[in-house]
Amino acid sequence: MQIETEGLVIREGSVGESDRLVTLLTKDEGVLRAFARRAKTVRSAQNSGTQLLCYSEFSIFKGREKYSINEARPKEIFFGLREDIGRLALAQYFCELSGLLAPEGSPAGEYLRLVLNSLHFLSKNLRPEPLLKAVTEMRMLAFSGYMPDLVCCAECACYEADVMWFLPDDGILLCGDCYRPDGRRAIPLGRGVLTGLRHTIYAEFSKLFAFQLPPEALTQLAAASEAFLLSHIDRPLPTLSFYHTLLP
Repeated sequence: MQIETEGLVIREGSVGESDRLVTLLTKDEGVLRAFARRAKTVRSAQNSGTQLLCYSEFSIFKGREKYSINEARPKEIFFGLREDIGRLALAQYFCELSGLLAPEGSPAGEYLRLVLNSLHFLSKNLRPEPLLKAVTEMRMLAFSGYMPDLVCCAECACYEADVMWFLPDDGILLCGDCYRPDGRRAIPLGRGVLTGLRHTIYAEFSKLFAFQLPPEALTQLAAASEAFLLSHIDRPLPTLSFYHTLLP
């Protein structure tokens, strides 16, 4: 069966001297692994379209046990990501995360749209890295069914206070009056950080990246989103660990 779809190369490996085995995040088939024969040769029409972080239109043959790429027509290569190792590392983390959370064998257009937008802003250096990291983590987790309840305090329904406590393992908020230290992890969030965290999961997609916070608040936002992510993903994330080694 022949498949025509758009996709992003989120992982790339070599098979022999000239072939590639790539993992794609596709609009119509979700995450899939496909062979690109002779893609590493200089004259191959598939060379650029099957490289890591390349967004392409793919013609893919779906066999009984494997996928084979017949054609890859690049649409966006995100050259700006390769100008800075920190941005490149964060982009690779987004790819690893999508490969882990996006479905296989079913449409994943919302995941692809999210990652492509994040890579665009990251490549052009149009948004701070902590903002992009938090938005991508929280929205992707929400797509995958890991939706925290950030509407109000889980006990008294208080919507907002000077400090609200976020419990990442439980995915809930507690206001200062209701919070009591009991051994569970709890992260204090000021008004601005809480508003930003709510925005990452509740905002319309067209407005998802359209908010600002001071640098210190963005750092707190990214820490809260990462804590929630790691509490719900029971496995190491090498690209995230590497990204942290690059931070000041």
